[in-house]
Amino acid sequence: MELETAPAAARVDREAVARRMADVRQRTLELIAVLDSATLRRQHIPILSPMVWDVGHIGNFEEQWIGQRLAGLPPVADGYQKMFDPVANPRPTRAALPLPTGEELANYLGRVREQTLRVLESGADGGEPRLVADGFVYEMVVEHEEQHQETLLQAMQVLSDPPYAPQHRRPLPSPRALGRNVVQDMVRVDAGPFRMGWQRGGFAYDNELPPHEVQVAAFEIDRFPVTHGDYLAFVQDGGYRRRELWQPAGWAFREQEALEAPRHWQPARSVGRIGAPFGEAWLARFMDRIAPVEEVADLPIVHVCYWEADAYARWAGKRLPTEAEWEKAALWDPATQRARPWPWGEEPPDTTHANLDQLGFAPAPIGAYPSGASAYGVEQLVGDCWEWTSSDFGGYPGFEAYPYDDYSKSWFGSDYKVLRGASWATRPAVARGTFRNWDYPIRRQIFAGFRLAQSVEAQVEGG
Repeated sequence: MELETAPAAARVDREAVARRMADVRQRTLELIAVLDSATLRRQHIPILSPMVWDVGHIGNFEEQWIGQRLAGLPPVADGYQKMFDPVANPRPTRAALPLPTGEELANYLGRVREQTLRVLESGADGGEPRLVADGFVYEMVVEHEEQHQETLLQAMQVLSDPPYAPQHRRPLPSPRALGRNVVQDMVRVDAGPFRMGWQRGGFAYDNELPPHEVQVAAFEIDRFPVTHGDYLAFVQDGGYRRRELWQPAGWAFREQEALEAPRHWQPARSVGRIGAPFGEAWLARFMDRIAPVEEVADLPIVHVCYWEADAYARWAGKRLPTEAEWEKAALWDPATQRARPWPWGEEPPDTTHANLDQLGFAPAPIGAYPSGASAYGVEQLVGDCWEWTSSDFGGYPGFEAYPYDDYSKSWFGSDYKVLRGASWATRPAVARGTFRNWDYPIRRQIFAGFRLAQSVEAQVEGG
């Protein structure tokens, strides 16, 4: 089918879009390249899809939004739109689908991409100029793929026999190499209003908008995320057996799942360094790397659910920050009375600011990124681990669903808690300081940790 050329694909840098799409696709293929067909097709846990489904869904999302929505083209392959529909096929059912072979999937992805590039060149907008202005729909498609890369990495982390072995691993910085003496203190953020939400041009999801003023009481927040070493003390103090530390729903989940430690910690009776329940020591696993917890004590904790983070906060005599507190500590500059796009300022993230972009395959030690500090001096707010907040997921005042309800609006409500900050498995574009993640409070497969907060008034009253 011939495509008619639109008058002007206004403000779309076609070459830059094509390069960005190629870069993102290359990363997807590199991540899965070391896995065999059986591993890609297997559903390793019910809450994660077979990896081949995620890859097919990436292609189908691209096809629907660009080939079909912008240019009105027919489906590239029969049945794929239904197969890769996440609503029609809940995660536990996806292994039973007639998923494509590797050759079929590669052929499909290639045909979709060829079609996308033709549509991009034609400047078609499907009668919706807003959808292509500033390359909006193209950036939405590539960020969708980047988010699914992180989902693929969650499935790769689950692999244990054998574990996932990355092709390439980027070394992570150490505060010792920087000559830093790291102090795990809290930072005060004064009371007052700040402007919350995305406040610049370019792409942002609907739930990051519109910017709005929020009044926040004075509070203190941890300079760094809670570490493996911090969390080990909670485990050793019987934190998983002290019902008074847990909310009723959290305790019910802990009992149902017989939780004793974070996901991807495992007991090691033979290690015998620090006593754990039943006299066991604990090992932490990051893909194919396994180490005693005390040897990774300065790494931010990951793979804990909201209920675990909340119980730890009670044990520590503090609480989880609200989403507004987190964003003010991360992005607000009290000197200029403006929000920054990233904690450190206007400069896009690189390896000096944060542990992002996947190839570290683990959190970095706290204190490793002093140049990534916020205006308040809070560090490692972006990268390493998503951070649970106490806030339910909802729209900001004046929220408008765009370009579709099922990205944000369909998930609003008290069933989901907001996570902020991005993880080591997040690509830089998705790590905007205003980006909002959300999930059920029982989820532990995500690369999630937390930091603590406390109100200044409560601290003063407590002495």
